[in-house]
Amino acid sequence: MTKPAIAFLACPDTLPGSPTRRPDAFEHDLLLEAIRTGLGDRADLHAIDWRAPMDQLTQYDLAYLGTPWDYTEAKDEFLERLEALEGAGVVVANPAEVIRWNADKLYLAELAARGAPSIPTLWPQSAGPAEVLAAFDHFGCDRVVLKRRVGAGAIGQDSFTRAAPPPPDWRIDQPAMIQPFLPAIQSEGEHSFIFVSGQFSHGLIKQAAQGDYRIQSLYGGIEVAVDPAPADRQAAEAVMAMLPFEAPPLYARIDMVRLDSGELAVIEAELIEPYLYPLQGAEFGPRMAEGMLARLG
Repeated sequence: MTKPAIAFLACPDTLPGSPTRRPDAFEHDLLLEAIRTGLGDRADLHAIDWRAPMDQLTQYDLAYLGTPWDYTEAKDEFLERLEALEGAGVVVANPAEVIRWNADKLYLAELAARGAPSIPTLWPQSAGPAEVLAAFDHFGCDRVVLKRRVGAGAIGQDSFTRAAPPPPDWRIDQPAMIQPFLPAIQSEGEHSFIFVSGQFSHGLIKQAAQGDYRIQSLYGGIEVAVDPAPADRQAAEAVMAMLPFEAPPLYARIDMVRLDSGELAVIEAELIEPYLYPLQGAEFGPRMAEGMLARLG
């Protein structure tokens, strides 16, 4: 019987040999190797640019959204490509309906309405100095963080204080979000909970480099594997249960940070192309392999 073929969708910023390869693209290599090892000889796994010709992509039985990290600059094109693959009979993981819901961070407001412990947020259509100054008073805080609603990897993200507000010409010219800065990001770090087919796989804490607050490896962040406290794991599992889909996604990364109250609040429910930290989860590769094969029947 012919082995199934699985596409690990990537982009020029992550594919080996690319002249534009990012310095954190080693995460692509680690993720690909973990899944390939988990699959063994049961399926063929190939990394390929998500913009490759459709006649190439439709040769695969399943398309996994591995590291298409440039999709944020072409969200509509990305969604159209995923829907076209599904229309051609390719299993897409996670499915296009999940990606469409997750691509705009306004989904966090929906999770908050469902009862998820959340960070207070303002949702301006664009943001300049006036919106930042108003946010200080709205939240009653001295520091805020601003993000693009469609974005990843802290790209386009800024943080300002009352003492050091944005310059007059600063602006986010697209839908944005503003939140109070949470000190636990620097004192404790950001908790990540990895789920495969709806089941908890492994946990870790991501810590920023000295003097920074961004926890991504691109900015010097490090990761420490942890066995989450029962209450913390339950908080992440509760967020998973709030996702508005009939079946759990193949993969999910629930990112949370501790509030002053001691409970964890959700920062992101990463369902598109998150790095899933295979080095911190010994069983991650086999679990992903089983999940992929199950989706292929």
